[in-house]
Amino acid sequence: MAQRRYWLLKSEPSAYSFSDLMSEPDQTAEWDGVRNYQARNFLRDDIKEGDRVLFYHSSVDPTAVVGTAVVVRSSYPDHTAWDPDSDHPDPKSTPENPRWYMVDVRGEAGLPIPVTLAAIKANPSLENISLLTRPRISVHPITPEEWDIILAMGQEGGLGHTGA
Repeated sequence: MAQRRYWLLKSEPSAYSFSDLMSEPDQTAEWDGVRNYQARNFLRDDIKEGDRVLFYHSSVDPTAVVGTAVVVRSSYPDHTAWDPDSDHPDPKSTPENPRWYMVDVRGEAGLPIPVTLAAIKANPSLENISLLTRPRISVHPITPEEWDIILAMGQEGGLGHTGA
């Protein structure tokens, strides 16, 4: 069996928030709409069932890791790409030749304290986290150590809110 991996997935809460995920039946939803090739490759090739996810709210003030999730279905074609009525259609993607992929995630728990981008930047142990080195993509691999540090920061007294 493949070793569990860890990921940080970014979503604008105005489009889809952690609360939206937790309100879904079985707290499970498709992670669709990714239209960046590097992020697509992670979804298509690397993210597997059982992998753990940090849910990150982007394009808000402050941006922050707000919860955890688990991947419950590995990669499959993102059908929203060939739906002209979706929020992110791509006419070059077809059921016969899909260009984009998605996974299903199930929400686990919100963090007691959101871990802001400022707090992540202020933590020397996180200086090499992909979120800081490749900020424009929406899917980030993270190490088990980065996962543990961010979860600790998100607990009461864990300094997740500092620097916000």
